[in-house]
Amino acid sequence: MRKAILGAMLVLAGAGGTLSAAPAPAPRPAASVRPAEAQGRLEGPFELRARAYPGTVRRYWVYVPADYDPVRPPNLLLFQDGQRATNPRGSLKVPAVLDGLLQAHAIPSTLAIFVTPGNRSAHYPTTLGMDNPDHRVEEYDALSDAYSRMTLDELLPAVAQRWPFTSDPKRRAIAGTSSGAIAAFTVAWRHPDAFGNVLSFIGSYTSIGLQLGPDGTPRVYGGDTYPGLIRKSAIRPLRIFLQDGRNDLDNEHGNWFLANQQMVKSLQWANAHADAAHAAGPRYDISWRWTDGSHSDADGGALLPEALRWIWRDQAARGR
Repeated sequence: MRKAILGAMLVLAGAGGTLSAAPAPAPRPAASVRPAEAQGRLEGPFELRARAYPGTVRRYWVYVPADYDPVRPPNLLLFQDGQRATNPRGSLKVPAVLDGLLQAHAIPSTLAIFVTPGNRSAHYPTTLGMDNPDHRVEEYDALSDAYSRMTLDELLPAVAQRWPFTSDPKRRAIAGTSSGAIAAFTVAWRHPDAFGNVLSFIGSYTSIGLQLGPDGTPRVYGGDTYPGLIRKSAIRPLRIFLQDGRNDLDNEHGNWFLANQQMVKSLQWANAHADAAHAAGPRYDISWRWTDGSHSDADGGALLPEALRWIWRDQAARGR
């Protein structure tokens, strides 16, 4: 019996696993929308010229669920690279996924914000389409607090003026893919009092943001420092879902799949170290999925319904 249990644990460790008390659910197909049922509406795009980044402009959209009630402010999902997250022909199709999950009463009522990175221009270029604006690296791959301050002090208040949403960090999730994922992690890492949940797909926990001085000394550090920071910092009360593909990028910035594995290992170590020391306080609640994909939103899009159910698994949905 002990050998059988050990074998099952080894299989789980290789394919993905969870540190939560209950195992993460098995992957399910992306939620489908039944046209006869009420669907949320996507408002926007709106433009935001942020004080945190003078000379830049970004677009954002707001998904308002069909059951929106300002008297009972809904959960919040904030997704980076909003132009791709809202693309009805893309891999993520987040508004359609939310429609399907809400119709099935699988998650609580959720308002979603989809924001692009900034662009150095007076207005957001209509010609960009799904391409990245030109200020993405400076915002998404930096470890400073500037992007968090823009998000918390400018973007969220602008949306809340019209559509109030919850202030409870346990009911707020921040998400992204690639550099959008590390941007999401940075906001939650620095401000767990604002966001208690992170969804990270093909996260760029690599040295994209690293800047070297003339003598080769780092002037600005990149996302590859996060595994060390996690091990040497106090544990944040965060619930984190990570996905990456074994065929992700391997270039001058780093190896994406190895970087994501390092993130999981560091989160595991932080929990184990705190347990061994009988330390009071929170533990990281994490789930991860290693797929065979490349640097693409496809696997993250397929896993998004599962990730959202797991993130809010202990919250009752309306209508249940």
